[in-house]
Amino acid sequence: MNLLQLSQRIREMRTSAGLTLEELAEKTGMTRGVISKIENFRVTPSLPTLAKIAEAFGVSTADLLAGLDQRPQIVVVRKEERQEITRDGSAIRYFALAHKRAIKLMEPMLLEIQPGKGRDEKLAHEGEEFVMVVDGTIEYEYGDESYRLEPGDCIYDDGSVQHTLRNVGRSIARLIVVYAKGG
Repeated sequence: MNLLQLSQRIREMRTSAGLTLEELAEKTGMTRGVISKIENFRVTPSLPTLAKIAEAFGVSTADLLAGLDQRPQIVVVRKEERQEITRDGSAIRYFALAHKRAIKLMEPMLLEIQPGKGRDEKLAHEGEEFVMVVDGTIEYEYGDESYRLEPGDCIYDDGSVQHTLRNVGRSIARLIVVYAKGG
């Protein structure tokens, strides 16, 4: 199932219905924070959670999930077709590089970070990630360690350790990041 498309679908349904995060949270019995994390692809909702969201929109869970498991064998995503992922409060711009294919094992992204910006808090998540700096200079904090990365440098890590990154250069930093699902 393409979880990225699911998170975007939920946001689109909420905004089309004219609901705020608070209103959808009230209708589902969840908190605003949980709804925000689902929409920002930071939390994968459980089936009971999806059922509550679907009910709040007046659709079946099947309708909410319809088409999210379609996986063509190959997709081409042109530069102009990249899909920006909105993450509230993030100074990092995320672009899905393979959004036309349902995500199963990995999720490739392009990240753009303005000079002096980054993620303020360290986060951990399931799975692994691969990071390659294309442009700029970043500082990558992983646990208690810090690494300065320049174009061509790569890191491959276990996402369960708290980590963050910041652009320490004078120009926009661009990174190719591949998130791999835990197994």
